[in-house]
Amino acid sequence: MLKGSIPAIITPFSKGEVDFDCFANLLKWQIKEGISGVTVCGTTGESPTLTHDEHMKLVEFAVKVAGRKIPVIAGTGSNSTKEAIEFTKHAYKSGAKYGLVVTPYYNKPNQKGLINHFKKIAKVTPLKQIIYNIPGRSIVDLSYESFKELNKISNIVGIKDASNDLSRPLVMRTFMKKNFNYISGEDGTIAGYLAQGGHGCISVTANVAPRLTSKLHYYWQVKNYKQFDLINIKLAPLSQILFSEPSPTPSKYALSLMGKCKADVREPLTDLSPETKKKIRKVLKNLKFI
Repeated sequence: MLKGSIPAIITPFSKGEVDFDCFANLLKWQIKEGISGVTVCGTTGESPTLTHDEHMKLVEFAVKVAGRKIPVIAGTGSNSTKEAIEFTKHAYKSGAKYGLVVTPYYNKPNQKGLINHFKKIAKVTPLKQIIYNIPGRSIVDLSYESFKELNKISNIVGIKDASNDLSRPLVMRTFMKKNFNYISGEDGTIAGYLAQGGHGCISVTANVAPRLTSKLHYYWQVKNYKQFDLINIKLAPLSQILFSEPSPTPSKYALSLMGKCKADVREPLTDLSPETKKKIRKVLKNLKFI
């Protein structure tokens, strides 16, 4: 079972190119801080602006650096079924433990199309599949009836749920397979998600605060709710500011202040406003990260 804090890791750039040395250092630091796994080439990793070659090299590199210590979840989704199949084949061949497959965005398939999409991707390899349901970005929402149908597929093993509907893990537990993984995709709602039966979070905040987010989940697992609440409150201002402008721009700026990477993002993302930079610096100082 997947559980705990799983950063949706950023992709560091330098002069417009992927900085693999920096990426290796980020992965090693995250592992040292106690993360439970890592997601590579997700939207926080700026996957929409990565070339296919960069995407594949990042997955291979992450498996090489981190794969023996923590599970690597490769972003393999696309709004093209054919493209998602190719990314899935590559992730499996590279040694990733899971594929993270987003609901197709922009072309807005109906439920039959969504079911067909996920079935075809799951069929091509034994790679364990996590469905990424994020209606706010993809404009489609996988229904409970569709999940019931996909529950028949043995290697569809989890959901990254970014719907902000905290009833979902509770309702889905009534009909999904017993060992299904319920992973939140929203840092700000993690307490409610865990309380409804969730197992962990694929987290943006974990990029900047891997030790604290890991401790947060540890205290939940050992039922130390007092310490969980203290850390949750401590992290709240950081989680809020990291989504004040388009992600991962705030996370990269925070990490740059911490000396972990450059703040560079790829267009159409652009630099943060001076006011947001000021707020991020203040939050990091309060946390004693800088």
